Amino acid sequence: MSLPPTHPQLGDGPAPGALALLRSNPAFRRLMIARLVSFTGDALSLVALMLHVAASTGQALAVAALLLVGELLPSLLGPVSGAVADRFDRRRVMIVCELAAAGLMVVIALTLPPLPVLLLLVGIRSVAGQVFLPASRAGVPALVARHDLATANSTLGFGTNGAEALGPLVAAATLPLAGVSGALLVDAASSVVAAVLIARLPALRPTPDRAAAALLAQAGEGVAYLWREPALRIIALGFCAVVLANGVDDIALLVLARDELHAGASTTALLLGAVGIGLLVGYALLARGARRASMTVILIAGFAISSIGNLLTGLAWAVAVAFALQTVRGLGIAAMDVASTTLLQRLVPDRLLGRVFGNLYGAIGVAAAISYVGGGALLDATSAPLTFVVAGGAGLVASLVVALTLPRALARAR
Repeated sequence: MSLPPTHPQLGDGPAPGALALLRSNPAFRRLMIARLVSFTGDALSLVALMLHVAASTGQALAVAALLLVGELLPSLLGPVSGAVADRFDRRRVMIVCELAAAGLMVVIALTLPPLPVLLLLVGIRSVAGQVFLPASRAGVPALVARHDLATANSTLGFGTNGAEALGPLVAAATLPLAGVSGALLVDAASSVVAAVLIARLPALRPTPDRAAAALLAQAGEGVAYLWREPALRIIALGFCAVVLANGVDDIALLVLARDELHAGASTTALLLGAVGIGLLVGYALLARGARRASMTVILIAGFAISSIGNLLTGLAWAVAVAFALQTVRGLGIAAMDVASTTLLQRLVPDRLLGRVFGNLYGAIGVAAAISYVGGGALLDATSAPLTFVVAGGAGLVASLVVALTLPRALARAR
């Protein structure tokens, strides 16, 4: 497996920090701002829609269905969404996705349709987001130098996760003034602003396939390539295994806080935010120092730290202890994201990069959905502490397998 060349127009000097990269690279700065604006709007609309569905139906199952169509349905289309990113100019793909999301959100805002129609529209909008993701990840190597990839990915992670944390705060300020429809229109406007910023990027045309193929054939080639290359297969399976083991933690944390730690609603909300704090700290640290570390080491450490955080949370005897451990878990998740993204951008040829990202994120989404179901059953049958211990232990086993197999596979790939 050959490594893709560094972008020919970018220099080979030392990698700058996040702020220096943003100052010196206008194209990357526009992408960063576009992602920040769009993610803030997405987080705002998610809160608004959850509140609307809960108030209009009075059913927790309806809210769960909303979340499910927003996550699981687009994940099933991962191979095709990645093929789109490898078939067309990635900048145009991102613009179309943002405008499609804006249009769908305007329709929802103006009609507030019945639940079945709402779920359909939200599902279509989520598919647009699923197509956007591999196009944006695959486009980053064309905007920054190879040695700046880790810094760029960390910076994007910090911005998007910060936006997701900011979204509920914006919702709290927007909903009393503009209502659900007004909040959804704000999200639509954020997508339009993001599309305008992305339109100012240079063309991001993927390297063409040697032989033109139909879209579904390209999608199949992407799945086969990801499975055929040992290093990529280990990264993908390892990531999915850790998510499959630990994905239930949000649900388990609610039960742990209520039944074991006897926390009130506000304390529970604070506890749920601990991972987000850890994510922001992790991305900030990686943006400053990731270029000096091995991405392989960071990936394995991320798998292990995120799993240890859950395992030890099951042994927590106080809210403060659980909060600290979940913050540590957030550090691990940030490391997983930055390291896996950077390794794939370095290892995968440009013509296949979108498909590899599409397949990976699609598989992760499916693993998370399975974890919700299986982990929820374990939680109902046992207890929150035991669920955390089992989840973290399984994640540690997966981390160990990756640690034993990935370095050798990467050595062969290079």
